[in-house]
Amino acid sequence: MARIVETPPVPDRRFDIAGYDAIDTAALETFPYEYPGRDVAVDIETDEFTAVCPWSGLPDFGTVKIRYLPGGKILELRSLKYYLLSYRNVGIYQEHAVTRMLDDLVTTVEPKWMEISLDYKIRGGIHTVCRVRYPHLENA
Repeated sequence: MARIVETPPVPDRRFDIAGYDAIDTAALETFPYEYPGRDVAVDIETDEFTAVCPWSGLPDFGTVKIRYLPGGKILELRSLKYYLLSYRNVGIYQEHAVTRMLDDLVTTVEPKWMEISLDYKIRGGIHTVCRVRYPHLENA
């Protein structure tokens, strides 16, 4: 006959998380676009984005895609990498993260147009992609 062993309940596990103030907007840099009369679409993609769930502190992993038409500035990619890395311990929902990115990048780059999508790895069998656009995304 199998013996049932009672184990003590596992305490709620939660990891420490950082607040939004850990997002390093000062890391973002630009350089002048030398052909302001000619539009060039800039596409940037990285699958190395990570933040944490504000409830559990467990990591979320995702792909960030940025597309924009520069005004007078180009986003410097090394600075973008440092900026995105600053989200690593921030407790933030996916929808809020992508919106915060758009606000920060539009403020820094001053593009004619910008779109950002954040595609999180599947959790709990649900796949979610969030997309925001400047100027405002109409009838997505």
